[in-house]
Amino acid sequence: MSSMTTLFLNLKPLNSSPLPSTRKTHFNSSNLNISISVLPKRKGSSYRKLRVSSGLIEPDGGKLVELFVKKDQKDEKKKEALLIPRIKLSKIDLEWVHVLSEGWASPLNGFMRESQFLQTLHFNSLRLDDGSVVNMSVPIVLAIDDSQKLRIGESSKVALVDSDDNPIAILKDIEIYKHNKEERIARTWGTTAPGLPYADQAITNAGNWLIGGDLEVIEPVNYNDGLDRFRLSPAQLREEFTKRNADAVFAFQLRNPVHNGHALLMTDTRKRLLDMGYKNPVLLLHPLGGYTKADDVPLSWRMKQHEKVLEDGVLDPETTVVSIFPSPMHYAGPTEVQWHAKARINAGANFYIVGRDPAGMGHPTEKRDLYDADHGKKVLSMAPGLERLNILPFKVAAYDKTQGKMAFFDPSRPSDFIFISGTKMRTLARNKENPPNGFMCPGGWKVLVDYYDSLAVPENGRVPDAVPA
Repeated sequence: MSSMTTLFLNLKPLNSSPLPSTRKTHFNSSNLNISISVLPKRKGSSYRKLRVSSGLIEPDGGKLVELFVKKDQKDEKKKEALLIPRIKLSKIDLEWVHVLSEGWASPLNGFMRESQFLQTLHFNSLRLDDGSVVNMSVPIVLAIDDSQKLRIGESSKVALVDSDDNPIAILKDIEIYKHNKEERIARTWGTTAPGLPYADQAITNAGNWLIGGDLEVIEPVNYNDGLDRFRLSPAQLREEFTKRNADAVFAFQLRNPVHNGHALLMTDTRKRLLDMGYKNPVLLLHPLGGYTKADDVPLSWRMKQHEKVLEDGVLDPETTVVSIFPSPMHYAGPTEVQWHAKARINAGANFYIVGRDPAGMGHPTEKRDLYDADHGKKVLSMAPGLERLNILPFKVAAYDKTQGKMAFFDPSRPSDFIFISGTKMRTLARNKENPPNGFMCPGGWKVLVDYYDSLAVPENGRVPDAVPA
């Protein structure tokens, strides 16, 4: 996300109900802080009116869908998994099982069947049995090849196993249908140009068939990377918000280190919510933890940097919950930002901060941005199934040379401001050059420099690309 950040506020009415007393939570193994996005209201009919109430927003479909089997059924399901055809999951497939199992994609109850896949591609939404519509902008599908399809034969269920052949889940009442990869890529990214990271990683060389069905998850997905304690499910986040007596939750998604411009936007958002009459708005700082492209800073280093931001007091650890969002990253711009907003509703967030060119990237073959920088915020304001959210414009943050800190951009004195992009930030850290004082807290900047310093430098002096998270 660029430091030239435009924010929007997504709001939803909340049910007024008494909540338990607030519990102070810090950045540690048992307690997390929450970041939520809230933005000021834009004039004009294209943006919905802000509605202020208290309580946690309901999940899509009215109920959080968790797909875990009961404890007393685990052994039985593991035995069953040994007797049915098996599909080995890729790393990204496993991340999607994680997403589905915890209810981030509620009301989905498994990998998409063809009707759901087509609705997602063509309408960015799903129509439920009662006629209501929920947003769903990216396909959550499982690809299989011809040989796997042949092995499945007439079976109505398959076992999903990890790289070590451990059974993770059973997919039942299955439906197998054609995987039109070109159409999927074109409708998700708006282009079929080569070099789209997620498409190259998960679609182009994937099987020619998709298999959907109801998911029964035997074992929760754990990564054993020292960060599992930060992977709170939507249900756990809702419990944490309730314990904190939060009457508003505003979420901030990022896949970059947090600089002081981000912090300014988040702290100003909380102030605006307080001015609107909320008593205890809580921030859900929610970095993306699934697949990312190779030049993004790996998750483990980003989490270290976020910890320093809290330790240095840039964000208040008592009103912030830090958790990891397990979804893979598509870099699909206005299409993907709808998924990011929808998933946070299921976690209880009624405000969503959206930045300039959210989920965007440079064009893979041309020297230009792939998406219009303003389209993400505009799409969120009109997206089907996100009517419960209010999208409001925010100010732009940049480095103010006259104040020596990040501040809101003043168009009357543009020469006083410097816009430091994520690319520029990474280049400075890679070259061990310091940004202007006040751009990022010293502890957080040191983590970023240490990351690039940790990459082995071969004899030719070139720093190798990072390994995808």
